[in-house]
Amino acid sequence: MIVTLTANPSLDRAVTLSGPLRPGEVQTARSTREDAGGKGINVARVIDAAGRETLAVLPLDDEDPFAAALRAAHVPSLAVAVHGAARANLTIADSEGTTTKINLPGVARTHADADALIAAVVSATASASWLVLAGSLPPGLPDDFYVRVIDAVRAAHDRAPLIAVDASGPALHAVVARAHPDLIKPNDEELAELAGIALDGARDLAEAVHDVARTLVPTQVGAAFVTLGAQGAVLVTADGAWHGTPPPTRVRSTVGAGDSSLAGFLLARVAGAEAEECVRTGIRYGSAAAALPGTQAPTPADLLPGDVPVRSLAP
Repeated sequence: MIVTLTANPSLDRAVTLSGPLRPGEVQTARSTREDAGGKGINVARVIDAAGRETLAVLPLDDEDPFAAALRAAHVPSLAVAVHGAARANLTIADSEGTTTKINLPGVARTHADADALIAAVVSATASASWLVLAGSLPPGLPDDFYVRVIDAVRAAHDRAPLIAVDASGPALHAVVARAHPDLIKPNDEELAELAGIALDGARDLAEAVHDVARTLVPTQVGAAFVTLGAQGAVLVTADGAWHGTPPPTRVRSTVGAGDSSLAGFLLARVAGAEAEECVRTGIRYGSAAAALPGTQAPTPADLLPGDVPVRSLAP
């Protein structure tokens, strides 16, 4: 069982244009779609589509239109009753796959909402192998909310699940400083901001990312799976580091690609795969998501053909 928490879910509206985005002009959309989104929900959708057991924990108002989108996605979920609709995010993708995102902040949540979410996660993770804490925090929740979740889960269970965190900014800083997660999944820019070390632009990106990640692994986090967009991903653990590059991909939307990469990585991990295969599977799922419009969850049938070379990086 892989449990995810999405504290700030979003109704993702995707608009695809037939040409480039022209700011200030009126354009006609080629297509539109609407999906139940938020990082943890995206991860759960991919895991469920692959036939693995998952549960997405989230706050939800019964009268929120988001509820209908969530039902349509057929994601196993545990909704915590709150007041106020989920935010709506807008993504505009042009004909070349370049995306422009407009993300709203979300409804402010209360201390009672936070306590209810933590209680739900503790209950849901009684027999879970992984807990994924993913996405931004809504207004009203403190920067250390994920730390509180981790502390509560580890205190409640003799065999607590492994913890993966896909966040950024103060929420990620708090987790790394105080909670020692088993896995973080930043992109290269988020990693540099987290570590306070600029990436050396004169070096190979994977090598530069490896060096920065090594300042955190394993002293502050168990492992870092760092996504690099078109340049693949880097995994850094206490035992080694690996870089994989994606297969040829016609990008239609990058929304949710990082979430799908994390889901693919975890699917391989729970299946007992070695580190290289975890990297490879994560990249395959991320590339498959990028090739789909909107915030669609790639299935195993959507995985792209072509090799995903994985190389070891020097210690």
